[in-house]
Amino acid sequence: MTSTGIRLHAPAPGWAIAADVVVVGSGVAGLTAALRCEAAGLNTVVVTKARLDDGSTRWAQGGIAAALGEGDTPEQHLDDTLVAGAGLCDTEAVRLLVTEGPDAVRRLIETGAHFDESSEGGLALTREGGHHRRRIAHAGGDATGAEISRALVEAVRARGVRTIENALVLDLLTDAEGRTAGVTLHVMGEGQHDGVGAVHAPAVVLATGGMGQVFSATTNPSVSTGDGVALALRAGAEVSDLEFVQFHPTVLFLGPDAEGQQPLVSEAVRGEGAHLVDADGVRFMLGQHELAELAPRDIVAKGITRRMQEQGAEHMYLDARHFGARMWEQRFPTILAACRAHGIDPVTEPIPVAPAAHYASGGIRTDSRGRTTVPGLYACGEVACTGVHGANRLASNSLLEGLVYAERIAADVVAGHADGTLHAGAAAPVPQPAQPAHPLLPSEDRFAIQRIMTEGAGVLRSADSLARAADRLHRLHTEAREALHENGKTAEPGVDTWEATNLLCVARVLVAAAARREETRGCHWREDHADRDDTTWRRHIVVRLNHDRTLAVDTTQTADFPPTTPSPQPAQRPQEQ
Repeated sequence: MTSTGIRLHAPAPGWAIAADVVVVGSGVAGLTAALRCEAAGLNTVVVTKARLDDGSTRWAQGGIAAALGEGDTPEQHLDDTLVAGAGLCDTEAVRLLVTEGPDAVRRLIETGAHFDESSEGGLALTREGGHHRRRIAHAGGDATGAEISRALVEAVRARGVRTIENALVLDLLTDAEGRTAGVTLHVMGEGQHDGVGAVHAPAVVLATGGMGQVFSATTNPSVSTGDGVALALRAGAEVSDLEFVQFHPTVLFLGPDAEGQQPLVSEAVRGEGAHLVDADGVRFMLGQHELAELAPRDIVAKGITRRMQEQGAEHMYLDARHFGARMWEQRFPTILAACRAHGIDPVTEPIPVAPAAHYASGGIRTDSRGRTTVPGLYACGEVACTGVHGANRLASNSLLEGLVYAERIAADVVAGHADGTLHAGAAAPVPQPAQPAHPLLPSEDRFAIQRIMTEGAGVLRSADSLARAADRLHRLHTEAREALHENGKTAEPGVDTWEATNLLCVARVLVAAAARREETRGCHWREDHADRDDTTWRRHIVVRLNHDRTLAVDTTQTADFPPTTPSPQPAQRPQEQ
């Protein structure tokens, strides 16, 4: 696989450091990979966009799923995951997750993470949507991500792992043979390194999180702008299943014009017995699924959306008044505080909720060791598509996937250094061209992209809505390209313009994949194709970026992923999206 030659318009690196491996991202996946690589003696550098603890992991409320309870087994966990994934999970990838998961959680505890315990002294386990067993370990009631982040950040600092904070990764560096040779990055603010620089390394692990900021309302933090997926596409890597964006069913409704990160009301609240009701107090999920409010997230999100449409309502309600003040304060203190901060007291009134963009089940295509189609480039966590989630992520599998696949990546990187496959300093990066290859969007286009995606590619999609979205995104793309080609002008390089450009890249891919998939499956809901079609569509959509910045959209022949090895370009001429 050769690079596209496309890069973000940015100044040339003014400084460089060398490492054995650079990990981009500081959530559960990135820090786990970094700790395992450092423990094996590798010179490891962690690059993170904000501070070490500012990623998506710390916002995770519910917990981490693993077969740790009495009577539970990895096989049962596998079955629940496959059901939620709606026929598109890679069974072997899931089997790795559920069999290696329990020990990975135990190692996380050994690292210093403290989970809530039952009165008997063991782990306190709860249920969430799609799980038939209590297998969700949680911390601080509803602050699991914050506790995991705390433990991993403390371990990274205690081990002296080199970190570069407040740094936006720009593009992948490659050698003359197309192998990974490091990354370019921009460091914001004062520090040991400022401005654009480079980390030279034969292995790069992308753990950059999600792309929820591509929609107007999301549970994702502001840093989740799809930077890892966009970088990988420009580097020539393949992405898959990007149409499967999970909309969390129960996000605190702050009004129809609310934008940016919205407060999440964890699925664990329903796991402990809260009910979804309409304005009349009717439990509308009864009869729609055997698990009612605890059905997989796509089913609950659709149930809420249908009821909203039927009643012309902007939101539904989550009723947990029967918990009482004591349970709210002890089990869900974070959610209680967030609700009260917005003038809602769940102890005495139902919580207004509506679906919002939450989790990307697709991403950069990897194999069971986290390897992408670019040699030396790895991906794990939400930025990756390992095949675990299929068409819809099972609740609380995300933190577990980050743990398990980060450990597998670290093992592969360590082995690569041992056998010479990955050798620091063996190949110098190819100099980047002097002229910018990719125009930058004005920072204000970020909000235009979000509105386009919310209107055309949100919970409800159709051929018409997706075509309108594709046309409007294409216009933004064309305007920036023509401005560069005709008068040599592009938006001023900076974090805001780089993020907007990355968002446009991932938005175009998402819309192209959603338009290609003419069925309803998992968290991809086509109003004009309401049924699941296993005969035609039990397969994956794989997208690459061509040298001319058009998209090559391919469909696999079966539900199995092809190997992550260089593949020939498709015979048909791709259409520009």
